[in-house]
Amino acid sequence: MPIPVLMPALSPTMEEGTLAKWLKSEGDEVNSGDIIAEIETDKATMEVEAIDEGKLGKILIAEGTEGVKVNAPIAVILEDGESASDIDEGSLGAPASAPASAAAAPAEDTAPTASAPAPAAAPVPSAGDARLKASPLAKRLAKQEGLPLEAIKGSGPHGRIVKRDVEKAMKEGVSAPAAAPSAPAPMPVAGVDPRLYPADSYTPIKNDGMRKTIAKRLHQSFNSEVPHFPLSIDLELDSLLAARVRINAAAPPKGEEGHYKLSVNDFVVKACAQALKAVPAANATYTDDAILQHHHADIGVAVAIDGGLITPIVWKAETKGLQTISAEVKDLAGRARNKKLKPEEYQGGTFAISNLGMFGIKSFASIVNQPHGAILSVGTGEERVVVRGGEMVIRNMMTVTLTCDHRVVDGAVGAEFLAKLKTFIEDPATMLL
Repeated sequence: MPIPVLMPALSPTMEEGTLAKWLKSEGDEVNSGDIIAEIETDKATMEVEAIDEGKLGKILIAEGTEGVKVNAPIAVILEDGESASDIDEGSLGAPASAPASAAAAPAEDTAPTASAPAPAAAPVPSAGDARLKASPLAKRLAKQEGLPLEAIKGSGPHGRIVKRDVEKAMKEGVSAPAAAPSAPAPMPVAGVDPRLYPADSYTPIKNDGMRKTIAKRLHQSFNSEVPHFPLSIDLELDSLLAARVRINAAAPPKGEEGHYKLSVNDFVVKACAQALKAVPAANATYTDDAILQHHHADIGVAVAIDGGLITPIVWKAETKGLQTISAEVKDLAGRARNKKLKPEEYQGGTFAISNLGMFGIKSFASIVNQPHGAILSVGTGEERVVVRGGEMVIRNMMTVTLTCDHRVVDGAVGAEFLAKLKTFIEDPATMLL
């Protein structure tokens, strides 16, 4: 009997997703393990594998459709000897109509199936349009007779205008080409007061799943659930920068196996991991029944991507060296920007780091990314005049701010964590102890 293909749950918290693309068409043979579609969650694009063999008999949800519920039928696979007439959509539990889709058919077409998007209508050539096809003889003859080519219908291959078309126009006459229809007036976005922002004064950029999820979670975190407070401290970087120069100088040349180039952020990740192990009360998550004190420092590193922010995780960072951390962060950040991370690579973790120093930001306070108990905001490293031994000297300094969930990381715990972090950053050799 026909086998339904269901919308997969790509993570434990996923409730719906966007069917981004079909990689198989109706009628294609499907083998177990074949990639048949791509699904977009709030922060990643994942591939869907077929678990049965047969022929893709019918696509129930068109590509581009948003809000497809987990376990909803999206297609049907036919076994040997079966045909499309054997498909009973009612028995599959298919929705009466597909959710609104970015690639939806015209309003009068309510069928929930589509094997491919309809071809775009051919553009109407305008005067001087380089795509207007006509033979040289037809062009010359039309010019001599003062006939606009765009008003002549071509009968040659692919609509090409030939001599006989011009001669016919000379005999029957031509009408002036119709004026191009004016663009429809822009529609205001729902909820926007047109008196404040007229519809033609902005370009609306639709909120995708990622942006909606970020807005929902951070609003939840900041406004209702998590009592935040920030703690800031200045860190001296001179010893760290000197160690970084020495370590990078010892790396194999670029292009050779084993090459690496450590960043200041790699040292920060390692130092945070060590500080969390030294102050386990800061490496915790609040729940109504208990505070979860984590065994490992699983550190999320915030990465800006198109449309939002994602925090891939360096798991068990306290067990890894700087070279390993550097390689992992570069790999995770690259795949994050291409939306190729797996859910288990960015969901969970125990702590997070957000670094805006490369943009020249001196200091800032991030919002706690639940279920973490705290997040460290890292500002730019810069030369500052400081007092050492009663004298003014120039040192490379960096301001960091720890935003804490007061339910689990109180002021004393946060201060103890920052004191340990300061030790590890200002004397990197202590991270080896």
